[in-house]
Amino acid sequence: MNTRIIFNAIMLASVLMLFSCNNESNEKCCSEENQKQTVIKETTTKDDVISQEEQKSLTPDDVIASLKKGNENYVNNQLTERDHKDHILKTSEGQYPQAIVLACVDSRVPVELLFDQGIGDIFVARVAGNFVNEDILGSMEYACKVAGSKVVMVLGHEYCGAVKSAVKQVKMGNITAMLSKIQPAIDNLEYKGEGEKNYKNKEYMHQVCESNVQNNINEIRLQSPILKEMEEKGEIKIVGGIYDLDNGKVTFLN
Repeated sequence: MNTRIIFNAIMLASVLMLFSCNNESNEKCCSEENQKQTVIKETTTKDDVISQEEQKSLTPDDVIASLKKGNENYVNNQLTERDHKDHILKTSEGQYPQAIVLACVDSRVPVELLFDQGIGDIFVARVAGNFVNEDILGSMEYACKVAGSKVVMVLGHEYCGAVKSAVKQVKMGNITAMLSKIQPAIDNLEYKGEGEKNYKNKEYMHQVCESNVQNNINEIRLQSPILKEMEEKGEIKIVGGIYDLDNGKVTFLN
């Protein structure tokens, strides 16, 4: 009889222990699920695209602040959630981008992503070495004078293959003519740093990259009276930046 009582007691204790473990497990699961839900609630979402009224109300400084905040989101891996299917439909009959960005073709420079921008938010022009020519200038004039964009940005990046090739004086087919557009950035640079002026010197290459951005900003003002006038009137701003491949950060140039 005593043996039966002991056996039943052991069985009851086992059941109670199992029930307790299940409760702890369920509580843990619920806690983890609540945390996930909290994260989802804290994630920034964008339900709509830029309207014509919203675009008109933006100042160039508003747009620059938006691009800086977007890059901060990108660096912190907190990109805005968007309903792309919905935004495709909403922009199918019109677009009101806030800026046009001239960037390199480099596959490691995902322009819309690194500024946390969605469909209809920005124009993007790309060419190896992010230099301006007649076609790029025409695109910029369309973006600002016709479509209402408030910022023109020239975006260079570290470890640019086109800039490196220009410094190395590469000669190859149509690449030769392309690299000649970058040469002024090399010729006009007053290098302030240590080491030799070659593609192996990281500081020198960084300064060439910045020089290339600034040179093309100057060319925009020189070759496009339309954009120059708009900037002088305060309707747009023409700015530059350097994208760091090591950390995803865009440094805006003065």
